Amino acid sequence: MKRKDLKKALRLRKKIFGAWVSYSEPSIAETFAKANFDFLVIDMEHSTITLPQSKNIISVCQSMGVSCLPRPVSHSNDYFKPLLEFGPDGLFVQMVNNPSELNKIINYVKYPPIGCRSYGINRAQEYGFKIEEYFSLWNDESSLIIQIESIEGVKNIESLLDNDQVDAVMIGPYDISGSLGVPGEINHPKVIEASKKVISACEKYGKSCGTQISDPNQENIKSLFDMGYTYLILGSDLFVLWRWAEKMSKLINRIKD
Repeated sequence: MKRKDLKKALRLRKKIFGAWVSYSEPSIAETFAKANFDFLVIDMEHSTITLPQSKNIISVCQSMGVSCLPRPVSHSNDYFKPLLEFGPDGLFVQMVNNPSELNKIINYVKYPPIGCRSYGINRAQEYGFKIEEYFSLWNDESSLIIQIESIEGVKNIESLLDNDQVDAVMIGPYDISGSLGVPGEINHPKVIEASKKVISACEKYGKSCGTQISDPNQENIKSLFDMGYTYLILGSDLFVLWRWAEKMSKLINRIKD
């Protein structure tokens, strides 16, 4: 899915699928890109993936026609600027709580007159070969997905979605559970209620709404789409290895016993 196609799919609230990449080895992203995902997300918030490593992952994803969106470790432009120059198709931005934070993010991500991103030349502009094309299309074709991970973000959801630069939302139930005083209880009524408020607001404002499933199957995918989600992230490389290692550990113990 090309950059403009991903943005269009999000704005049309189409059912699409993504996956997290938490390990730096590009071969993992390359393997995932073979699996018909619509986009891949580089998790730099909860991993040790560096800026140069993220560039390699972005390159391999896009070489296979799969959109790639990094998730920076913070809202700092020290991370946003180099990541954007590596040429991703947009960004996932963690823990967006209020319009003030959102406006700061947009200033970093979008070129004038929408934002204040500075003009430079790197991989994003194909090292100079597509300067004019990139500069003229980026604001319209790039995707900005914000994560709602706190009760403050839930309370401010309408004012966040009212900003036309937001293409989609991702709900983070674990962090929401912590902010509600029920850490880890992602199925707690308070967490479900907060999630439903965000889902409903996304429908009202015509924005895509997604979440992540750590152990996906057809049943829980259907359940989340029925709940109102429009896109889903089907686990990660870390979850795949964890589940396999856990299964092997139990198998080894049974045989040894």
